[in-house]
Amino acid sequence: MSKQFDVQVVGAAILDSLENPTKILLSQRSGPESLRGKWEFPGGKVEAGETCQEALVRELVEELGIETKLSVEIPGPFEQGWQLTERHAMRVWCAEISAGEPRALERQLAVQWFDVAETLKEIDWIPADFPIVEALLATIQR
Repeated sequence: MSKQFDVQVVGAAILDSLENPTKILLSQRSGPESLRGKWEFPGGKVEAGETCQEALVRELVEELGIETKLSVEIPGPFEQGWQLTERHAMRVWCAEISAGEPRALERQLAVQWFDVAETLKEIDWIPADFPIVEALLATIQR
């Protein structure tokens, strides 16, 4: 599908193990008020001069204090990934922590590990992330 989005966002499905995932690390939004308390894939906006992967690695250090090993991308329906809003699209990669202990450093109420198999569909996600959850489950259950 062809559509251009003004703002490129990146996110990570941070798994406890890329080979045999059982848990996923999510961030809880602090705002805006309509999204406060909802869960999302950690990440952020790509800055000028960065590749998507460089931006994601930077964002995870800034937001969670962790270094990560990126793995496969969860392909979205658009070249720029998954539509979040009329102006924003997000590309998402599976990842694993390579250094550091995750903690909420910027713009989150909390970070928490969730069980992939039992609770992933029951989490109070930000609405735009839910289609990505379906694709993530298909990716990791192969």
